[in-house]
Amino acid sequence: MSNSQRISSDRYAQRGVSSSKSEVHAVVDKLDRGIFPGAFCKIGADQLTGNPDKCNIIHSDGSGTKSTLAYLHYRETGDPRGFRKTAQDSLVMNIDDLLCIGAIDGILISSTVNRNARAVPGEALAELISGTEDFLSLMRSYGVGTHSGGGETADVGDLTGTVTVDSCAVVVMDRKQVVDNAKIKPGLAIVGLASAGQATYETFENSGIGSNGLTSARHDLLSPYYLEKYPETCDPSTDPSFLYCGPYKMEDPLPSSSMSVGQALMSPTRTYAPIVKQLLEEDRNAIHGMVHCSGGGQTKCLRFGTSVHIIKDNFLPIPPIFTAIQKASGTSDEEMFRVYNMGHRMEIYCEPEAAARIIAKSKAFGIPAQIVGRTEATSKQDGKNHLTIKHNGISLEYIIED
Repeated sequence: MSNSQRISSDRYAQRGVSSSKSEVHAVVDKLDRGIFPGAFCKIGADQLTGNPDKCNIIHSDGSGTKSTLAYLHYRETGDPRGFRKTAQDSLVMNIDDLLCIGAIDGILISSTVNRNARAVPGEALAELISGTEDFLSLMRSYGVGTHSGGGETADVGDLTGTVTVDSCAVVVMDRKQVVDNAKIKPGLAIVGLASAGQATYETFENSGIGSNGLTSARHDLLSPYYLEKYPETCDPSTDPSFLYCGPYKMEDPLPSSSMSVGQALMSPTRTYAPIVKQLLEEDRNAIHGMVHCSGGGQTKCLRFGTSVHIIKDNFLPIPPIFTAIQKASGTSDEEMFRVYNMGHRMEIYCEPEAAARIIAKSKAFGIPAQIVGRTEATSKQDGKNHLTIKHNGISLEYIIED
């Protein structure tokens, strides 16, 4: 690792976050990995009905610190509607993980809102709840079976200065319908689906930011104004030099974009559910695996497949939000690709002959897609997966951290 990479990594860690989550994987990777140990999500035997042909999935995720952007927008403008985007963030982080195992129906979701009621009053809470219901209804209109299982709202001012939004999803599905990432092997094409732009089922342009790396994105782009005015949005144990140290206010234009910085940071996490539903219905046999490039960004793929060298050398255009983050912070290329999706947040690992069909289906929904790479046999003597990223004359190498 170069000195610049060490500085970048330290900058990320100084904010109390981890791009690799190596300390988490050190524990959970030793636990029971379910009946499809190579799958994107843990899958268990059907404990609800005991049907040997079915399996159960219970999955949890949330909006992370993305909710802070809605809070800042609310406090600055008085408009609570930004919390609808936070509701979508939490839901999609679950739904799109489940897409990667082939779950597109019978998804029952419950959300938990932990708030400081003084900071996040009833009108903001109402937008979170109605935003949840409206998004699930939208997915049903595209044939994706998402349903509300209720939820919990907790007023916990002693635990949070603002609000956190998390969700839990439960699915029962046929074992024969599972997409098992253990089948990712050498000789596959990798199709990337763009994270930015405007899909046919979206009502406004998306910056592509998703819901990963927002702690750093927020502090690297936004100015000290927000630290001074809203100290409740920060961890008081963090060195202040790492907090809100950027050049922008939320209303400032994002360079090379039609969006403001605030609009770009608040862009709700895009779901690929309508597209993946079609892909699984029409081309399931050609799809060997799917990876939601969430925690770990473009390196998330390292944890799937066996003895593969993953090569990504044909990226979609990098969205302006990521260029602005890197310019403002000086973050290394190595860290940018480890933290952020950098332009595509869903990867389809498929037979090469199916790539054109997958790309066409994505484009029909208004989402650019292309072959971003391929898989080859590992060149590591220990048989470990490894990843090569090539972009704009740089070449980056990644392996799984022990």
